[in-house]
Amino acid sequence: MTKAEIQQVKLRFGIIGNAESLIRAIDIAIQVAPTDLSVLITGESGVGKESFPQIIHQFSRRKHGQYIAVNCGAIPEGTIDSELFGHEKGAFTGAIGDRKGYFGEADGGTIFLDEVGELPLPTQARLLRVLESGEFLKVGSSRVQKTDVRIVAATNVNLTQAISEGRFREDLFYRLNTVPIQIPSLRERAEDVILLFRKFASDFAEKYRMPAIQLTEDARHILLSYRWPGNVRQLKNITEQISIIETNREINASMLQTYLPVQSEQRLPALLGVKAGKGFESEREILYQVLFDMRQDVTELKKLVREIMSERAANSGSVSTSAPTYYAPSPIVNQAQSVSTINLHSMGTKQEDDDIQDTEEYVEESLSLDELERDMIRKALEKHHGKRKNAAKDLNISERTLYRKIKEYGLD
Repeated sequence: MTKAEIQQVKLRFGIIGNAESLIRAIDIAIQVAPTDLSVLITGESGVGKESFPQIIHQFSRRKHGQYIAVNCGAIPEGTIDSELFGHEKGAFTGAIGDRKGYFGEADGGTIFLDEVGELPLPTQARLLRVLESGEFLKVGSSRVQKTDVRIVAATNVNLTQAISEGRFREDLFYRLNTVPIQIPSLRERAEDVILLFRKFASDFAEKYRMPAIQLTEDARHILLSYRWPGNVRQLKNITEQISIIETNREINASMLQTYLPVQSEQRLPALLGVKAGKGFESEREILYQVLFDMRQDVTELKKLVREIMSERAANSGSVSTSAPTYYAPSPIVNQAQSVSTINLHSMGTKQEDDDIQDTEEYVEESLSLDELERDMIRKALEKHHGKRKNAAKDLNISERTLYRKIKEYGLD
């Protein structure tokens, strides 16, 4: 498509930005729209994935049919089959009448399955059947229903990893991923950050009937250097906060900094000694890396001890009792307060090997990911006074995932 045609699409669907990767995603969406191929849209939370299914629908032959968007992560596992495929009267407690379901309603149109990676496995099997044959069964019915629906799915989950962990069907992935569209994160389109800020500032100035905020040069530098873990959604929310709260309409760096949360991916690596140069997507990923690096450190330390033992045994046939004390890497702050040590005063004895093994086990036990995850969920629930919806939002996971974790860790 020409630049002018792409610009028209951006204006129509409220997409802001000139990054090449974003333009490429728009072009693919328009090119695939006239077909009936299924499309899988991937990208981090907050990048604006919801605009692309609408582009695909409006440029397809189905544009006069129904367009239904479904957030799969927001529907409880016990009712999602009924929501998607419908149910017969009396199929379960509370089923006081027939329900058509989204796939029945969207016949001849397009259905957008957001957060498709959160679908439970039984529902994934039902969805696969729709993709393969256009057939499905209502809950509580043995009569096969037919539907002619274009499926567009989106996820911020790494489905390849979910497949390896047994949480997502590989055959369903290949059916959904006929045409992949990757939406770039905001940090991958730095040239668009200032453009987006200006547009949001202008919109909020009009909405709240006040002058638009503007950035000083040092504030622009801060805006461009920030990693934006929440992407466009986060930038929009921060622009709105500043527009409402600040009386001075010229925003400098110190003012802007007060609205930018300190990022875990900036704070934890320096705090814990994680090697620089890595692009972390979440705090959990950082913790995995910390554990991996610490395991390597302990392994290397054991190797060093054995080399010293061998060398001294070869030189003197005995080992000095004045050997230095070596320290194991420090556990994560607030997860283990003490620092484990490996004392080499008795090298050459069985006790030395036991000390090293005990230290390695202690580090691994102190840094159990399950314990960290359990503690994070417990704190989020306490913070929001048991309100699971708010806790799930704070943890950046779906409500269904939070329910499952609560049950798994006995946090009811």
